[in-house]
Amino acid sequence: MFSCVKPYEDQNYSALKRACLRRKVLFEDPHFPATDDSLYYKGSPGPTVRWKRPKPGRWAHIRHACAPRPSRLPSPSPQDICEDPRLFVDGISSHDLHQGQVGNCWFVAACSSLASRDSLWQKVIPDWKEQEWDPEKPDAYAGIFHFHFWRFGEWVDVVIDDRLPTVNNQLIYCHSNSRNEFWCALVEKAYAKLAGCYQALDGGNTADALVDFTGGVSEPIDLTEGDFANDETKRNQLFERVLKVHSRGGLISASIKAMTAADMEARLGCGLVKGHAYAITDVRKVRLGHGLLAFFKSEKLDMIRLRNPWGEREWNGPWSDTSEEWQKVSKSEREKMGVTVQDDGEFWMTFEDVCRYFTDIIKCRLINTSYLSIHKTWEEARLRGAWTRHEDPRQNRSGGCINHKDTFFQNPQYVFDVKKPEDEVLICIQQRPKRSTRREGKGENLAIGFDIYKVEENRQYRMHRLQHKAASSIYINSRSVFLRTEQPEGRYVIIPTTFEPGHTGEFLLRVFTDVPSNCRELRLDEPPRTCWSSLCGYPQQVTQVHVLGAAGLKDSPTGADSYVIIKCEGDKVRSAVQRGTSTPEYDVKGVFYRKKPGQPITVQIWNHRVLKDEFLGQVHLKADPDDLQALHTLHLRDRSRRQPSDLPGTVAVRVLSSASLMAV
Repeated sequence: MFSCVKPYEDQNYSALKRACLRRKVLFEDPHFPATDDSLYYKGSPGPTVRWKRPKPGRWAHIRHACAPRPSRLPSPSPQDICEDPRLFVDGISSHDLHQGQVGNCWFVAACSSLASRDSLWQKVIPDWKEQEWDPEKPDAYAGIFHFHFWRFGEWVDVVIDDRLPTVNNQLIYCHSNSRNEFWCALVEKAYAKLAGCYQALDGGNTADALVDFTGGVSEPIDLTEGDFANDETKRNQLFERVLKVHSRGGLISASIKAMTAADMEARLGCGLVKGHAYAITDVRKVRLGHGLLAFFKSEKLDMIRLRNPWGEREWNGPWSDTSEEWQKVSKSEREKMGVTVQDDGEFWMTFEDVCRYFTDIIKCRLINTSYLSIHKTWEEARLRGAWTRHEDPRQNRSGGCINHKDTFFQNPQYVFDVKKPEDEVLICIQQRPKRSTRREGKGENLAIGFDIYKVEENRQYRMHRLQHKAASSIYINSRSVFLRTEQPEGRYVIIPTTFEPGHTGEFLLRVFTDVPSNCRELRLDEPPRTCWSSLCGYPQQVTQVHVLGAAGLKDSPTGADSYVIIKCEGDKVRSAVQRGTSTPEYDVKGVFYRKKPGQPITVQIWNHRVLKDEFLGQVHLKADPDDLQALHTLHLRDRSRRQPSDLPGTVAVRVLSSASLMAV
């Protein structure tokens, strides 16, 4: 995976470190300097901030003499933060992290989840053994670190120096329980560099950080809207999904919405905090009872372990650290769960209470695309696009949502196929993150979303007319929007949009299906004119044929296993087989660009047989633009060219024709 990691801002970690070691200097990052610009984009940081290294190292006295620094950078303090710095002290743990003065509980909660997954944090913190301080080899230290984050469809390698902002020799942002442990402060600095400054991390979205740590897709669950607290069946189904995400290495967080500014970080009577992100660090079914009785009883409780990024202030309701409910669980089971009575910010709750007190859960699913896995393998289509403005409506790609009917179809459009009778489809759209700068302020997200339409089986050109809406996402000013939907076999068009027309930005579209979906962008509005058009002709009309169903087909003891074929000028569309019925519902559409409008379109119905399919009848459609009758119910006829006779059954067809090729 990481052979394709892209250096952020073209900073090559290995080359920079070698250069520092050769010159015997500690690295100073020119792209994220130790100045106020790296701290905030507006206002003032308050107390005087001094940037300090965990430990300057044995070359600190040489650096001043042989490595002149830019005038805008402050002189380093001769005092370091601690005597014996470490990347990790006694390993990595979700208990390591404590939120600092910036309101980034969302980021710290994501880090807490990350710390519980060895396979994930070792991707974010690459070569961690090589990056660790080695007191026996001080000459090998150059004050440089690097971290990997997944940003906009690719892994990027972010290089930083080890100068950290302090007040009174204390780290002011994310810090560890141990004064000499620095992994969380350094990861936070690299993430702040991506965002533009530390202040840009104030008030973010846990889902974004979870995706940046994993490359997964985030799925928000609104617990209040879904009424999971009162609907036991839905709650049990949700717990199974949360358990599956956790057991397959995904990351999860929970929060309580704050409706007003006064509600932000307000503590409830139960000990939970509003407007605050909690990491979910364990999900399990807990066996109740003691000794052999526990094994013979089938009673289990759905339980969730959460952690407050503050490292204190816990839930004080049922199953809290000192709760008498724990007497129902054996000592060995409690030890296996890691139950403690410390105010360390980590606590257990039943899933029912989670659904009752929390308002939102975010699941970050790791989408498995490896054929070597024993778990479900997804096929991923990944496409980059952009909302762009242009005076020419045919070139404009910023039409806004469906509320703006005049411009909606000017948005980018993507077609994909569902090739199974029914398939689960995961769709995620992510807008490119915007950096915060002193001049432009904090990079705000656009309100984005998308609609999915079921279209003709043979559509190759852009939609210009509303068709059946198969699904729709929410519209929200989040960095990414996710939708899970089940759809029947057929062809679909995704139209990603900003909520308002005229807004511009880049986006990444990811579509996951069980079998390859052949997802691609529709770029052309109509068939292109080529040098062959004058010889072979160019379409004069476009016709959409929608076969709804049939009735009264030739019967057999079990009913017909029928399908329909729509033919026009060498192009044809075939429906799926409708089994065991003489009144099938085909719901199949085809669109045809006709060079010879005088030739009729043929709709044939066939009965599927093991050896040879049986012809059940056909109809011919003139499909004239002047025909104002939309729905036609026609008797099936045989294939005789001279005197066709009626056969059992009728077929219902909607037809739309136009001389304008952009009418459908």
